[in-house]
Amino acid sequence: MLATPWSRSLGLRVPVVNAPMGGAAGGRLAAAVTAAGGLGMIGMGSAGSVAALERELALAGDTVFGIGLVDWVRQRESGLLDAAIAARPRALSISFGSDFSWVPVVQDAGILAITQVYDVPGAHRAQEAGIDVLVARGCEGGGHGADRLALLPLLDAVLDTATVPVLAAGGIGSGRTLAAVLAAGAAGAWLGTSLAAAEESLLPENARRAMLAADSTHTVVTTAFDETLDLPWPPIYPARVLRNDFTDPWSSPEPDEARPDADLLRTAIAADDATIAPVDAGQGVGLITHIEPAAAIVDRLCRNAATLLRR
Repeated sequence: MLATPWSRSLGLRVPVVNAPMGGAAGGRLAAAVTAAGGLGMIGMGSAGSVAALERELALAGDTVFGIGLVDWVRQRESGLLDAAIAARPRALSISFGSDFSWVPVVQDAGILAITQVYDVPGAHRAQEAGIDVLVARGCEGGGHGADRLALLPLLDAVLDTATVPVLAAGGIGSGRTLAAVLAAGAAGAWLGTSLAAAEESLLPENARRAMLAADSTHTVVTTAFDETLDLPWPPIYPARVLRNDFTDPWSSPEPDEARPDADLLRTAIAADDATIAPVDAGQGVGLITHIEPAAAIVDRLCRNAATLLRR
């Protein structure tokens, strides 16, 4: 139906990888994306731990999958990288850091090493470290990432210099956008927001409803949640999230007293109150119109992209 040399080399039926989104990409979603012909990824976000990984691995079953880690969480959580390698994933993605000492360790285990990049210098540093696959992540993407370049300018620049396969990420939520990045030369697509509300996602119910109600102008790039919860995300990696009652006061010029505090935020997260809790979403969120299985999403995007590319 739709393939690239890279996807064929991995035995994938379609050139699609789900982004390892913390709080959304668990074992069920990874298994569903793999069953649909792509490469499913289990994501360990800022709350990642060995116990959390083991729980999601059990849900993934015997399917082929990858694992995604946050670099500072890898360093904080003793044994997490070892547990990820021991799971024998097809690929291991570690992003949001500058330490690439993990690359040869992962490769020695026969696992593909992947990382996200946001500009050409970052792509050069990753390639010099021996990375196997680059993910060119544009600022349209949901969740954490450097707010530097939109996807197409970034992809164009990275493809000009890359010596390894490049996956495209950020705002890809339709057959048109998938066709566009493949026509530009991407080896595949790294899909986040378009799969975050899938039936198999870990996303809570009210967060899903907030995504369905949003259009593509309803996102904002902010460090508000990380700063309030004192999470050690490097400030160069803000998060694109849905605007809500928490982000609006934070971005206003009013005094700090107008901003909700950490206790209120934690309570909202525990209660799945999307009017205050963070909901990661990219600028393609307006394309999500209903909840459906991951297989239906992957199939629709790939079929539509294939039709457009044949033209």
